[in-house]
Amino acid sequence: MSAALGLKAKPIANEPADDDSDISALINRLTAEVNQIAVDKTKAIQQITNQMKMLALNALIESSRAGAQGAGFAVVAQEVRGVGQQVETIARELESQLTKRTGDLVASIDRMSQRSRGERMVDLSLNAIELIDRNLYERTCDVRWWATDSALVDCAASPSAAAVSHASQRLGVILGAYTVYLDLWLCDLDGNVIANGRADRFRAVGQNVAHTKWFREAKALRSGDDYVAGDVENQPLLGNAQVATYCASVRAGGQANGAPIGVLAIHFDWEAQARAIVQGVRDSDKARVLLVDSNLRVIAASDGQGILSERISLSLNGQRSGFYQDRSGTLVAFHATPGYETYRGLGWYGVIVCGA
Repeated sequence: MSAALGLKAKPIANEPADDDSDISALINRLTAEVNQIAVDKTKAIQQITNQMKMLALNALIESSRAGAQGAGFAVVAQEVRGVGQQVETIARELESQLTKRTGDLVASIDRMSQRSRGERMVDLSLNAIELIDRNLYERTCDVRWWATDSALVDCAASPSAAAVSHASQRLGVILGAYTVYLDLWLCDLDGNVIANGRADRFRAVGQNVAHTKWFREAKALRSGDDYVAGDVENQPLLGNAQVATYCASVRAGGQANGAPIGVLAIHFDWEAQARAIVQGVRDSDKARVLLVDSNLRVIAASDGQGILSERISLSLNGQRSGFYQDRSGTLVAFHATPGYETYRGLGWYGVIVCGA
């Protein structure tokens, strides 16, 4: 198990950033060329028909001067004028139809481009939420493993000064190797913190956390194989830092079926790790990349805005993944947490919002 499974890996892979702009430029160039051809050819036909009209008009004038001898020529002149008008009508219809066909083609290509772009954003949303799922799966493994540490088991069973000192030292050693945590707390069954790994930095010992949701749920766990995954929150005892707290019960003898004697709470340094994920998604659209919880509360944002305070409006329509354009033309893509191994996920979503 990696000792420092942070999220400093290389950014999430995506397609070349200028794909959409290249396609758009190609469409615009082709459209302009086709329209220019239509205009040029139509103008050429109109010039010819104008010449035919002038010839027909001159012929009619001359035939009228010739009197009865020019009557037959007048009929031919009228036919020439009629043909010229028909050719002009056909030219106008051709220009109109060509312009319409070109417009339809452009619209079709644009829809295909938008769909491709949307599907790519969905994939990136999935990548983002999968990365955090895999990372948090490791946290569930860590807390269940460390809850069986003999120093913690002994301290929870009999929290003497020596036992507390040993447990705190042991927690400090773990923190030195696992850099993704802010602190580790050993609590008794009344919710009192009896030992922590960074006593020199955080004065958690002696504080009571019985009121917290994660402690209440951890105290009720039925086995040492179970765990609690807490919501992302600001923790006052850790300088109001953003943390995701994971808990497991400490049990007699370090056995999964032993009687519960305490609770181990490990505080994942959420802000730094989540920021690495959302800022690792690079896209030419200057997209806003988000992680949101099951209540659609923003828990990570590539622009650093609205974290733990903003709730987004997301049109899920019963879907776990998809994309759509809102009324302003903004593209919104999302994907629900798939979970990883024994970590089922907490109903979170990866979301990418691209400007119109």
